[in-house]
Amino acid sequence: MSNKKRSFEPQSISEVLGELIDQKNIKQGITKVRVEQAWKTTMGASVSQYTQEVNFRGSTLFVNLNSAPLREELSYGKEKILRHLNETLGAEIISKLVLR
Repeated sequence: MSNKKRSFEPQSISEVLGELIDQKNIKQGITKVRVEQAWKTTMGASVSQYTQEVNFRGSTLFVNLNSAPLREELSYGKEKILRHLNETLGAEIISKLVLR
């Protein structure tokens, strides 16, 4: 807990939630969930059905696919995929994509 004095000034719900997220160090978990959802949304159902696992660590997105031909095809468009994922997220969160 911080040693700040309590503030009884009215605050918006978004401000309060933002402070709570920062204080409880859950921002990283929320980002991870957002990235996983962005993968499903951006890549669509056809790619998602071949996706075994999506894992986000640091600024790297690791995606395990169960189709070697699909993995090879997606590897040619990594930069475009990264761009679309970051656009979906609204910020430059992912800097590297690793397809396994």
